[in-house]
Amino acid sequence: MINDRELEVLINEVFEYHGFDFSGYSRASLKRRVERLYQLDGFNNLGEMLTKIRLEPTYFKRMIEEITVNVTEMFRDPLFYKVLREEIIPVLATKPFIRLWHAGCASGEEVYSMAILLQEANLLQKSLIYATDINPVVLDTAKKGIFPLQMMKQYSENYRISGGKKDFSDYYTANYGFAKFSSDLSAKMVFSEHNLVSDGSFNEFDIILCRNVLIYFDKELQERAFTLFDNSLAKLGYLALGTKETLKFSSLQKRFKQVNKDKIWKKAE
Repeated sequence: MINDRELEVLINEVFEYHGFDFSGYSRASLKRRVERLYQLDGFNNLGEMLTKIRLEPTYFKRMIEEITVNVTEMFRDPLFYKVLREEIIPVLATKPFIRLWHAGCASGEEVYSMAILLQEANLLQKSLIYATDINPVVLDTAKKGIFPLQMMKQYSENYRISGGKKDFSDYYTANYGFAKFSSDLSAKMVFSEHNLVSDGSFNEFDIILCRNVLIYFDKELQERAFTLFDNSLAKLGYLALGTKETLKFSSLQKRFKQVNKDKIWKKAE
């Protein structure tokens, strides 16, 4: 197992050799993920791990993939999507064009969920969904729109609770244990790598969704991300966060108002 001092050494080495800054990540979460990788790859001591990180770019890439992967699912927290469906999307419908950003999209299940909502509201054709993540491997999964077929029963139930009225299986084709989602949905998606820690704003969005990503950041890094989102949102734009994330106690809270009791915030004019 890795002690706290060794974790700090690892953070410093990764930054010095690769310019990747983990210093703002929650130490408890980062330590759990590093220890899991340490065990998976059978290291005897931290020195062995650091040598591979310094000298082998492919191993560094593996480390980033393992440490930054986030678990997600389609229509996760269905009542959140019900609020999107009934309260937020009708407001977005009044715009001539809709720009959305899924920040930290992981393997893309929530991106496809949003595309389905927009399609059912007849808005997908005038929308563009930007989906970004720091992890290139999960982005490749998201681009393909292929997910395990065994998850479809749960996803279908989530969809139903969110207010979905159609047969969920209409949105995908089943083949060899996998479900491939319609290219009509992915045609309105743009996937790219983006680091919330170091990269800047790249567009003006009507809604930004960053759910269950900031829980891995410390307060300073969360504040940096909130500033990035504020700079990236249009006036009266929406920011959607995860169940354990909030703008309360942030210096930017005064620039937003909460929508109902859900984790959706609306930017002031």
